[in-house]
Amino acid sequence: MPDAIDLARQLRVHLDSLRAAGVLFVPRGEPLVIASTQGAHAPRSEPEPPPDPLAARRHELAVLAAEVEACDRCPELFSTRTRTVFGVGPIDPDVAFLGEAPGGDEDRAGEPFVGKAGQLLTRIINACGFTRDEVYIFNMAKCRPPGAAGSGSANRQPTPEECANCRPFFERQLDLVRPKFLVALGNIPAKALLNTTTGITRLRGKMYEYRGVPLLCTFHPSYLLRDETGERKRDVWEDMKLLLRTMGREVPPVKKG
Repeated sequence: MPDAIDLARQLRVHLDSLRAAGVLFVPRGEPLVIASTQGAHAPRSEPEPPPDPLAARRHELAVLAAEVEACDRCPELFSTRTRTVFGVGPIDPDVAFLGEAPGGDEDRAGEPFVGKAGQLLTRIINACGFTRDEVYIFNMAKCRPPGAAGSGSANRQPTPEECANCRPFFERQLDLVRPKFLVALGNIPAKALLNTTTGITRLRGKMYEYRGVPLLCTFHPSYLLRDETGERKRDVWEDMKLLLRTMGREVPPVKKG
């Protein structure tokens, strides 16, 4: 790097050359500032987009579903199931329907309520003015309880221990889906959520709350299929009308025929 004497000599030579060229005046400029070259060639980083909370919850649901698939807490259910049945539907739905456990059709499909009881549930959902794709559907137990010995392909109800084993999965699932209203279908989920031994016949017809979510209890569609009188179907429709009124929605007219 040149010293001060060398710089002064170069400056005199430069001034002499300017005079020789007829330049007698040079305006005073701003002080020379030498910028640091450190990081001068580093690429500019683009700002990161804000996180998508809905995408994060969908990812957490997928992770939870994978945990359910790997679960072996209930040896009998683990050894006899074809597939686990996690749940279907959008997050943040207006309403979610909660059953007790998958049956044979659901065990094969990996989707809740796809058999005859599921077809009846779909008609109930449609009668309320929803489509099946607009609601969330899941079960307390995520594996099919096999039938008792000598019962053929019939399903038994999940035991309290089996429901307790699945309870952490269900609660995390509910917290991630965040339905505005929840409908418990039948004795098993209604008793579990309300921590009671009272039967569904006495629990139905009222609004409750579970983990901050308004809760309605009503009969399970499979029970309605066995009701030859049609009385329980009328009870369920009364329960659905209570749900809709509580939601602030208009009750659709009943279609005849």
